[in-house]
Amino acid sequence: MPSRERKEEYFVKLRNLLDDHTSCFIVHADHVRSRQFQDIRIALRGKGIVCMGKNTMMRKCITGWLEENPKSGFAAVRDAIRGNVGIIFLKADAKACKEIVLKYTVPAPAKSGVVANCNVTVPAGPTGCDPSMTSFFQALSVPTKISKGQIEITTDVPLIKIGERVLPGAAALLQKLNIKPFTFGLVIQQVYDNGSMFSPDVLDFTDEMIAAKFSVGVRNVAAVSLEIGYPTLASMPHSLTNAMKWCTACIVGAESSYTFEKAESALAFLADPSAFAAAAAGPAEAKVEEEKKEEEEEEEEEVALGGVMGGGDEAW
Repeated sequence: MPSRERKEEYFVKLRNLLDDHTSCFIVHADHVRSRQFQDIRIALRGKGIVCMGKNTMMRKCITGWLEENPKSGFAAVRDAIRGNVGIIFLKADAKACKEIVLKYTVPAPAKSGVVANCNVTVPAGPTGCDPSMTSFFQALSVPTKISKGQIEITTDVPLIKIGERVLPGAAALLQKLNIKPFTFGLVIQQVYDNGSMFSPDVLDFTDEMIAAKFSVGVRNVAAVSLEIGYPTLASMPHSLTNAMKWCTACIVGAESSYTFEKAESALAFLADPSAFAAAAAGPAEAKVEEEKKEEEEEEEEEVALGGVMGGGDEAW
């Protein structure tokens, strides 16, 4: 157990971090080695501070700090401290700090009892094992054949699913094939920023993605507003457009001579169907007609030049 003095030092350090920062990462730290922690701390200098500790101490310190700062949103951080987690207090842009944290992940072998963080499939191909180990592969239901004096796996074998614990047989097979399927590092679970908690995936959103999602939301609001007959800023342009169409339809149906600016183009089309057909033809057909006209003019010029040169092939 840490001494009382070390506890007090830790509490002072954490309280100062809470005073000086408004955003942080909550990171999961299973299977992270001390060397990785050291590299991450060095890479984050000037951009973020890694704070690890016992969950009870962190929660107690944050609770005491919240009594003095009741309007702070760090209560959400305190409630999220569950399991083997730590806090990275951020000074720089959250996305830049996320890239630094994800950079320091290392490949690791599959050990028995470890929870898989990805799906593992053993690929087909030569194993480098001699035929005497055929029974080992058969016990694991791995289809094999003998090729060129060594065991060869005939088809890809799904071995481990994400979230499952690695069985001893699967761990032994991967070790024998020298496959390191997992990568371990700090995993960002939640991001806290000025009272809001959200997934780290939000940091990967681009301006285009945000604009697309916003457009979808506006369309949904407009559709609901039009359906229930409740006007909103999103539905007003559609409502005005529909109103203009209905007014135009009333004028046409009543054969009235009344008109207004927005209806003039539609009424002109209906009054002169040939103009409507010309507009519907589009630029492609107009271009074809223009090319045809140019070809006819070229043919006429050729005929005229032939007459100037004396007429017919005999003149040559």
